[in-house]
Amino acid sequence: MNVMRTGMLLAFMTALFMGVGFLIGGTGGMMIALVIAAGMNLFSYWNSDKMVLNMHHAVEVDEANAPEYYSIVRDLAANANLPMPKVYLIQNDQPNAFATGRNPQNAAVAASTGLLQRLSPQEVAAVMAHELAHVEHRDTLTMTVTATLAGAISMLGNFAMFFGGGSRENHNPLGFIGVLIAMIVAPFAAMIVQMAISRTREYAADRRGAQICGNPLWLASALDKIARGAKQIVNEDAERNPASAPLFIINPLSGQGADNLFSTHPSTENRIAALEAMASEFSQAPAASRPNRASQAPIDDEQLDDRPSPWGRDGGGRKGPWA
Repeated sequence: MNVMRTGMLLAFMTALFMGVGFLIGGTGGMMIALVIAAGMNLFSYWNSDKMVLNMHHAVEVDEANAPEYYSIVRDLAANANLPMPKVYLIQNDQPNAFATGRNPQNAAVAASTGLLQRLSPQEVAAVMAHELAHVEHRDTLTMTVTATLAGAISMLGNFAMFFGGGSRENHNPLGFIGVLIAMIVAPFAAMIVQMAISRTREYAADRRGAQICGNPLWLASALDKIARGAKQIVNEDAERNPASAPLFIINPLSGQGADNLFSTHPSTENRIAALEAMASEFSQAPAASRPNRASQAPIDDEQLDDRPSPWGRDGGGRKGPWA
């Protein structure tokens, strides 16, 4: 299903890219756009993860230079039965994180310095579990490739200001109307595709991430902190590359909020409510059927550091780095 979805997205984005080429340069522009889109599809499949990581100046870390962060990801990956992803750190004060990669065997997770500084170890674990859920669901390829092509479509739309406008043969056949369509409608359509996928996948990743880390309330608390931090701190790299926004756990762009048609993410309040309902389900389920032994009682920031790890010595034999 994920392979089919990715293929359909690539086909739609390619057609959209060709349509913009036609509006800018007529038949000749469409053929040029087809060649460029084919090359971009191939390139983005293999390299889009590197492009996104470079956009945000992410640096790979390991157990030597980021032991706690790396250990958290390692233990979570083991708990989810996933290959160990590459681990990256983004020098950015805004608390946020994302995952990328074409498959679980070639995945990478990235967290900002702001996330590691402002969240408790339990909340960091919940966020990284959410990102590993995207890896498990193979959302990373879909969203990274879509982000790459959406960014290219937006850039091509900007180029429309400098091309076409006339009705000469092999040039923009719709004149100024074609220029407006290329500038506004095509990037907007690409954005709608991103939003449609992002909003549904976030709920699924929240639920699976809560199962991986063992406590939905850790993720609920993390989402609240990240959302507040994203409103207060500008992520300049994300502002320069808005097509990558749906990759993040919380929208990194300023001015976004409500859960409406134009939001790249579901509202944080709705996601937190879903996680709280999930925690209630856990607390009501028989002990033997719970995915972890972590307590599900409501918690505040001061209590978070005292919470037992789902891999504590009394709950599975493995001690997590945030226990």
